[in-house]
Parts: sequence; structure tokens; C-alpha cells
Amino acid sequence: GHAYTTLACDALARFMRLDGRRVRFLTGTDEHGQKVEKAAREAGLDPQDFTDRVSQRFRALLELMDFSADDFIRTTEARHKRAVQALWRRLVEGGHIYLGKYAGWYSVRDESYYTESELVDGRAPTGAPVEWVEEPSYFFRLSAWQQPLLEFYARRPDFVLPPSRFNEVVSFVRGGLTDLSVSRTTFRWGIPVPDDPEHVIYVWLDALTNYISALGYPDTDSELYRTFWPADVHVIGKDILRFHAVYWPAFLLAAGIEPPRRVFAHGWWTNEGQKISKSLGNVIDPHALVETYGLDQTRYFLLREVPFGQDGDFRHEAMVRRINHDLANDYGNLAQRVLSMIARNCEGRVPQPGPLAAADEALLARAHALLPAMREAMAVQALHRALELVWELVGEANRYVDAQAPWALRKSDPARMRTVLWTLAETIRHIALLTLPFLPRAAGRLLDQLAVAEEERRFATLGPKGRPLVPGTVLPRPQGVFPRWQEA
Repeated sequence: GHAYTTLACDALARFMRLDGRRVRFLTGTDEHGQKVEKAAREAGLDPQDFTDRVSQRFRALLELMDFSADDFIRTTEARHKRAVQALWRRLVEGGHIYLGKYAGWYSVRDESYYTESELVDGRAPTGAPVEWVEEPSYFFRLSAWQQPLLEFYARRPDFVLPPSRFNEVVSFVRGGLTDLSVSRTTFRWGIPVPDDPEHVIYVWLDALTNYISALGYPDTDSELYRTFWPADVHVIGKDILRFHAVYWPAFLLAAGIEPPRRVFAHGWWTNEGQKISKSLGNVIDPHALVETYGLDQTRYFLLREVPFGQDGDFRHEAMVRRINHDLANDYGNLAQRVLSMIARNCEGRVPQPGPLAAADEALLARAHALLPAMREAMAVQALHRALELVWELVGEANRYVDAQAPWALRKSDPARMRTVLWTLAETIRHIALLTLPFLPRAAGRLLDQLAVAEEERRFATLGPKGRPLVPGTVLPRPQGVFPRWQEA
């Protein structure tokens, strides 16, 4: 789950950077709470030692998946603790927190409170076990935020995507909100409540604050905070939507802080049609995926196979189909045969085009139109749609190759052959640059083969007013970038 969320963020961040935007891509680990304290005890470790090990595994994932995060925050860091306690004081000063007693159902696994009506056969809606908890507790006056939240959602109908998730959130809030317990006294592993260290701050008030603690909060005058808050988007799994779309904006509005512009909740994956669980032994391990199928192949499958926001099913045969059909046959074969023809027939240099025919101009117009269309898709986190648009152009380019038959023009009309091959090479440059956010290594190797310098690898060089390939540029020897999958 963490790998899938972070992969989506990585593609968004890379796309926006290439498009000239200033980007702050944050990920990290939530490390406090009763669940963590219990897991550390079962492992025979001090909670800090336990979270150090767990956090390191998540850091290793960044390298494995080639994630380009700008910051990695741990909720056990001093900068985060300062921010959480500052936010708590702000809420207390505003009269939004009071001391009372909590009595109700709590799920350690979900780190969530549930009402009697929410239980299903004596368990949480997620299937997690619950336990009855009675203890002194500080409460956040969430009930007072029902109407302000509904008004906020009415002003911001795109605050939660996909729309089905937005409807869930609005329906939940319309059903009525009760005050939220925001401290615990029955365990110690958390951030102490200021001026009352017998209490630790509820893990979700703690964890959610990471989005602003990583920007220097409570220093709201810092360059990072002024530049990057409010965040453009929080990308999360649908199981934690309520915390992000109800509690978090309520906390922020109460503290006089602007909420993020959007919360995008993605779906869950199953494995060969089965729900993923440790007991079934079918957890999808990112390390195994990358080792088995390849890094860019794994990234492509996860981002393309399922409309982002919906649930998906991981199937080996579907992965192989994407590798062999989309990557090897469509994209890889297009690049390989065009670059090989240039190597053989144009002395390994970018060919000199002549006057463009209608077919050439039509293909280049499609290439030039790709970035604006992808921007629209990425603006609403429709990563799958952005990739579909790329593959529509890949298909168009392959049909153009077949129709123009440059191998036949080699003898009958060499000048026309050079124009066709230049048109194709320029189209492939657009495709490679626009797949760089999704397939950073393979697309990077393809740009190497087109002799596109690092400083030219940005979207500003695309389109009719961009910087097309320069005729005569020496190209390296072409090599395939997408090998076919062969069953052992």
C-alpha cells in the first residue's frame, strides 16, 4: 500500500518538476501509537529501536522504486514533536479542546474509535477487533465543525477525489459528528500533551500534522511553509479517508490554518482475485515485483492497469500482457525500429528533413497536443488516463511507420525517407520525455539514444515552439529498452 501511494506521488512530482513547477514531495513514517508500542513489545524491542528499523525499510523502498522524494519525515523527529505540540496549544487557546472522560469502542489496529452503530458482528467495519476503553481524555469539539465542514465542502467540490469518495465524506458528516477523543493515558508511546504529560496525543492528530511539520510549522513565515502550504494534494489509501477529509480539515480550520487543496483516495489491490492478507501469505512485496518483472515494468503496470482511485487486481498474466504488448511491442518496437533505421540509413545521425507532408504534420500535431492533454489528466490525478493518452500517440506513430514504409523509401526516395525518420524521431522524443515521470530509467535511456542533453529534458522543449532534434546530431548505437517477458 505504501509503495503504491508513494509511486503515484512520485509520478505526479516528476511530471510537475519537468513542467517547470516548484515541487515538494513528502513521504515518511507514522511511528507513534498503541499499535506500534504493542508490536515493539512483541518484537522484544524498545519502541524507538523498533521504529528505527521499520523506518529504514521504508527508506530503502525509495531507492528500490526510484522515488524522488524531497523529504522523508518521521513522526518521532524533534521537528515534528514541536509542530504537534504547537498545534495542540493553538487548539487549546481557541477553546477547541477540553478535558473529559472517554468510554467507547477502540480498534488498536485501525487506531480509530467506533460507535456501537458502526460495529459489524462485534468488530470494526474494517474487520479489525475492537476493545472497550474507559479513560480520562481530552476531546476536540468536532461536533461544532459539522456545519462549517459542510460549507467548506460546498465551496470546494473537488476537495476529495474521486467524486464517489467525496460523496462518502459529505454523507458521513451530514450524519452528525461527535466530539473526538484526542489523547490517551493507557499507553506511553506518543507525544506528551503539553502541560499534562500523563496524556499522549492521539496518534492521528499527531500523524496528520506531519504535512505541516515538514514545512517548518509553527514557523509559518519560513520559505518552505509560505511556498508549499496549503499542499496541492494529499494522496492516501481509501481506508484513511475519514482522518484526512474530516478530522484534518477540522483541526486546521479550528487552528486558523488553510486546509490542503485536495485529498485523493486511491483504491486497494487484490492478488489474483484474493484479498491481500498476511494470513493468506499473498502480500505483494515490491522487492519481489521489481526483481521479477523489472522496475519500470512494475511502475507502469501499477499506474496503467487500474483507473487511479479504483480497486485493482494484480494478476501475473495481466502484468505480462502489459510488458509484452504495451512496452515491448508498441513503445519499445517503435523506438527500436526507427532508431535502427536511422543508424543504418542516416549514418547514425539525426536525419535532415525536407518539406513536411500532410501526414508528417498530422503526426507532429498529435505529438504537440499530448502535453496539454496530459496536464488536464494529471491535474485531477488521472495517472492512468495520462498514460492512455501517451499510448494513443504510440499507436498513431506505429501506424504512420507502416503507412510511410521508410524502408521502401530508402531506394525510391531517400530525401522523403529522411523526412519520415526525422518526424518519427521527434515524435519519439515527445513520447520519451512525457513518459519520464512514469518510466524514469527506460525513458531516460531512450532520451540518451536520441542524444537529448540532461538540461533539455523538460517539457518547455516540447511542442511547436519547443526545441526539436537538430539534424546532423550524432546518435549512439540503438539498444532495446523494453525486453519481452519469457516464461521460465
